[in-house]
Amino acid sequence: MAAGSAGVRAAPALDDRVPSQHALAGIGLLLLAVACFATLDTTVKFVSGSVPIAMAMCFRFAFQAVSTTAVVLPFKGLAGLRTAHPRYQLLRGLLLVTSSALAFVSLRFTSVAEFTAIVSLTPLIITLIAALKLHEKVSALRWVLVVGGFAGTLVIIRPDGDDFNLALLLPLALVTTSTWFQLLTSHLARTEDPTTTHLYTGWIGTVVATAALPFFWVPIESTTLWLAMGLVGVMGTVGHFVLILAYKQAEPSVLTPFLYGQIVFAMLGGWLLFAHVPDAWSLGGIAMITGCGALGTWLTLRETRGANRVSPEPVES
Repeated sequence: MAAGSAGVRAAPALDDRVPSQHALAGIGLLLLAVACFATLDTTVKFVSGSVPIAMAMCFRFAFQAVSTTAVVLPFKGLAGLRTAHPRYQLLRGLLLVTSSALAFVSLRFTSVAEFTAIVSLTPLIITLIAALKLHEKVSALRWVLVVGGFAGTLVIIRPDGDDFNLALLLPLALVTTSTWFQLLTSHLARTEDPTTTHLYTGWIGTVVATAALPFFWVPIESTTLWLAMGLVGVMGTVGHFVLILAYKQAEPSVLTPFLYGQIVFAMLGGWLLFAHVPDAWSLGGIAMITGCGALGTWLTLRETRGANRVSPEPVES
């Protein structure tokens, strides 16, 4: 063909039924991450009645900070501290501290499964924000799904029930902070080293929690409680590091459906440790949130794949 001539042809269609190895790796990592988070939440509920929030948070973040530093600095030196977005790193750390505090308080008043289901509104909100951010028209069905997810939350909380108190609304505040945390994590994963992000988040959380520690310190003599706080630190550290790796392997639209796996792990943890099984109303609310979220993700995947099929790809001929 003559040099300099150019054409445009449609990008070759990919077989959507065969996920890429990167996508499969991302899904596997995400499932591991949500299993860690469910274990963390279950353990937090176990210690929340005996350990002040500031102590539990300090232990959780200090474990992450120290263990990550011990791994990163020997291998990467000061290069492990290099970041192109220090303000975003600070914001991510503060968002996680806020989310952790809200989670610790919320788990005192809700079961692990119900808490996890309410927080699982986050993927619905993320897909909606992503659509609005791209200035796309949000369909009526998407709005129905968001409303359906919130309706499921109301079924779980039951504001007109005898057991309702305002603390049950705390998970909804957590949904807000968690949504922005997830979006920021996805953004940073495109350019930042995951170990660097993990390192900054750990130390930011440690500094904030340590500043509050003198006001809340109490002596703890129970070996079981110390071991439980250690488990909180391990699960938080491993879970968030694996979450960053998952977002480096696959797009949020691919990973979002599998975030709901945390509800299953949470129900299992609540049953094993507290013999708690959600009642029929709560199970109905959990099903509403999961169903609306899964359908919303399916819509996103369908729209994304449709756009990829018709997007032109310039080639030299």
